[in-house]
Amino acid sequence: MGKDRVQRIWRREGLKVPSRHRPRRRLWLNDGSCVRLRPLHSNHVWSFDFVQTQTHNGRRLRILTLLDEHSRACLALKVAPRNNSVGVIEALADAMCLHGIPEYVRCDNGPEMISKALRNWVAKAGSQILYIAPGSPWENEYCESFNGKLRDECLRQEIFYSLKEAQIVIGLWQTTYNRVRPHSSLGYRPPAPVSYPNLAFRLPMTATMQ
Repeated sequence: MGKDRVQRIWRREGLKVPSRHRPRRRLWLNDGSCVRLRPLHSNHVWSFDFVQTQTHNGRRLRILTLLDEHSRACLALKVAPRNNSVGVIEALADAMCLHGIPEYVRCDNGPEMISKALRNWVAKAGSQILYIAPGSPWENEYCESFNGKLRDECLRQEIFYSLKEAQIVIGLWQTTYNRVRPHSSLGYRPPAPVSYPNLAFRLPMTATMQ
């Protein structure tokens, strides 16, 4: 079977054909020194970005994605018609109340990220903002990878008829991503798997009955 036929069948079945990417610059030098801060533990480096989608009638929706780079857990998916610096602060505040305060927050140089209000708030919270180089989205690779999964597995598979429906569906996908979906970099385990404390008490009883 030739390459062209395989690709034709691949497209006909609705499978995704990986697109070619331009070579990317190194994030680490040949001598092992670090160009970009690498996450070493949970709450060491968080990163956030924006993804855009729309409802069935063309209403634009903006999704704020917030990740813990070490655990790969999605800490927030804030869906709103607009997500400005105030929305970013609200999402960060909610995540910090639940998960603690990170040492660093990584983001690009968009107007919401470089606003004085956000920079002052993050500094008062006890974190530092790490800005990636302009025009270098690969330096925020964890968010870029997550955004691709969000688009392929949720946004391109669903039709949203209202803002509320989008918030519910995307929220359910976030739960599945954190609790169920295996992650290759974590040994094919989800970032925050569901634990069943009563299972340990049931297994011995079952084994005894057998």
